Amino acid sequence: MNSLKAATANTKTILVIGAYGLIGSGIAQRLEKDGHIVIGLGRDIITGKQVLPSIKWRCADLRSLTQPESWLPFIEAVDAVVNCSGALQDGYNDDLELIHNHAIAALAKSCSDANIHIIQISAAGVSLDATTQFFSSKARGDAAIQSAGAQYHIFRPGLVLAPHSYGSTALLRMLAAFPVVQPIAVPEAQIQTISLDDVALAVSAAVEGKIPTGFIGDLVEEETHSLRDVIALIRGWLGYRPARFEICAPAPLTWLVAKVADGLALLGWRSPLRTTAFTVLTDGVTGLPTDLSEFNLPAAKSLSQTLANMPARVEDRLFARIALLTPIMVATLAGFWLLSGVISLFRTSDAALVLEQAGWPHWLAIASVLFWAVIDIGIAAAFIYRPYVKRACWAAVAVSLFYLAASSIFVPQLWLDLLGPLVKVIPSIVLAILTRIALENR
Repeated sequence: MNSLKAATANTKTILVIGAYGLIGSGIAQRLEKDGHIVIGLGRDIITGKQVLPSIKWRCADLRSLTQPESWLPFIEAVDAVVNCSGALQDGYNDDLELIHNHAIAALAKSCSDANIHIIQISAAGVSLDATTQFFSSKARGDAAIQSAGAQYHIFRPGLVLAPHSYGSTALLRMLAAFPVVQPIAVPEAQIQTISLDDVALAVSAAVEGKIPTGFIGDLVEEETHSLRDVIALIRGWLGYRPARFEICAPAPLTWLVAKVADGLALLGWRSPLRTTAFTVLTDGVTGLPTDLSEFNLPAAKSLSQTLANMPARVEDRLFARIALLTPIMVATLAGFWLLSGVISLFRTSDAALVLEQAGWPHWLAIASVLFWAVIDIGIAAAFIYRPYVKRACWAAVAVSLFYLAASSIFVPQLWLDLLGPLVKVIPSIVLAILTRIALENR
């Protein structure tokens, strides 16, 4: 009975911001395992409930929480807040200054007024004069927390590795999944990793008071690796054979790819190949290892130890290959539907002739061809615009099935056409379904 009372007394209610992200989900699971009541905060509750169905969820966009009073409904009856939110670069849904600085400064002020403990997950290498807005805005957020007067801990992890992957860690698995060859950019970039378990353990210790408030430290392993070595180790961890040779992308090509990725970000694609990622890699993802042994915490696991502690499964290998193919699948479907629509527009009379031979009036055949050409182009546009791409997959399937059904009724002879125009629709349906599945990234 006494132990039960002690456990109840030690139970805290903790708000985890960004709880469905790679780092946030690991921390939320650890805190829940410790017996705490965890509330997740994110702008997509559906995704949150898919990732962590066992915790409570609140919906909010940090871009709208830039005043201290705007945080009050979310921190009411909360004992601690863990901020795991973050974005790599400004984009369709991201404003780094709002997310990393203004929202966090407002949160820190609210936490200070309410005497709530705040734990900030920052990043190794942050500084006010950093070469990227990612690091400089993170540094301004850290500074705002330090000056707000609240109890705080600031942890700055290096490259976080976990059994699941997202963002830059997904990119590493994609690169490692290339068959035969190993494409790479900035191969000598210096990286220090940290296990997600180690990050979650540090946060757990901070919540329990084992690490004194006001702590600021990097969470990185002792050893530093080149990007080439990191990818090679991940390749081996996944069970793939070593690459026969390496293709090192020249700097101009790397930056061209990054600029294209920046452009795609305006359409909602949060590619890990954007310019910030390459700048961060060039500068190095490193920090000063913090000795946590004085708090009775183990040393950070090395990269080899981290990989050994999470053996790769068949689903990891499958994910890596699918992640590698997903951009190709999306581009293929976008091109297929765009060409289908454009060709119909330029050869309307020829396409309408097929319907006229089946007995349709000329005007109706022309109108039908033009209508479905516009639909095809609209589906292609939806494949390009990230917020609509999942719907585009289902639209492609639905329209393809309609084409097959309508053609079977009005022009069934097309099934026997030597070029197989109807038969070829079936693989496009399968590809759209596979793409829809591949787009599930959390």
